[in-house]
Order: sequence, then C-alpha cells, then structure tokens
Amino acid sequence: MVTFPSDIEIAQSAPIKHIKKIAIQLGINEDDLEYYGKYKAKLPLSLIDEDKIRQNHLILVTAMTPTPAGEGKTTMSIGLADGMNRIGKKAMAVLREPSLGPVFGLKGGAAGGGYAQVIPMEDINLHFTGDISAIERANNLLAAIIDNHLQHPNGLNIDPRTIV
Repeated sequence: MVTFPSDIEIAQSAPIKHIKKIAIQLGINEDDLEYYGKYKAKLPLSLIDEDKIRQNHLILVTAMTPTPAGEGKTTMSIGLADGMNRIGKKAMAVLREPSLGPVFGLKGGAAGGGYAQVIPMEDINLHFTGDISAIERANNLLAAIIDNHLQHPNGLNIDPRTIV
C-alpha cells in the first residue's frame, strides 16, 4: 500500500523562502514590504501599474463546488501558477483570505492541498497576521450554536442557566 503524506506534513516539510527573496524575484523593492514576520508581507496598492496590467494576461479561476467542503479552487489556482512559472512564465496567484474551516475541523482553508499549497499553512489558516479574527469567529460560531439550540433544541443538553 502506498502512503501519501497529509497536507500538514507536506506543508511543514517544505522549504520556505524569506519574503524578501520572493519580493526580489518579483521585482518588488524591499522598502515596499510591510512585514508580518519572515514569510509574509503586505504590499501597497501603489504598486499596481495599469499599463502593465493591460499588456499581460489574467487567468481567473473561480467555481462553485457542489460539495460541503468546496474543495479544489485554490489548489487549482496554485498549481496553475506553479506550472506557469515552471515553464518560464512570470506568474503569480492572488488569493482571497481563507475561510476558517480548518480551525474548526470542517473543511479546507484556501491554502491549497497536496504539493500545491501556500505556506506557512498554520499562519494562513489563522488569518495571515494573527489569530484575533479566528478567536472572534470561534466565539461567534459558539454563540450561534448555543442560540440555535435554545431556539430549536437538538440534543446538545445545554442548560441556558449555565452559559457564561
């Protein structure tokens, strides 16, 4: 039987480049980086050059997936960008902020999968620059579950007098 490493095992074993090196490869000046540690940075909107955009190609990958996990869109986008770079094209994937599915053990997190992932996966799934929004959403999810149970009891055995 052939075993395949899990997404997290692949992500944690992958070599990771400092964001400065990636910026240099893309022709981005280091002074334009707003750092969030060694591996993440934000870029200013002033770097958008409308003339360059008109001279290049945009490939939009979007879909509605008829599964609860909605898998595949990010993995396809990352794989496509990796493939284009592999054949010598200068390509970049621009992804939305991920869902919190992995934090709650529900689904993928818009970090890709297998060998087509964005890393560091753990940071991305806790919202790029910290986990405050993840904590906020966890709180909101728990509040919604409790509220739903109080309106439509569903066997959770929650005593409303003990909710703190």
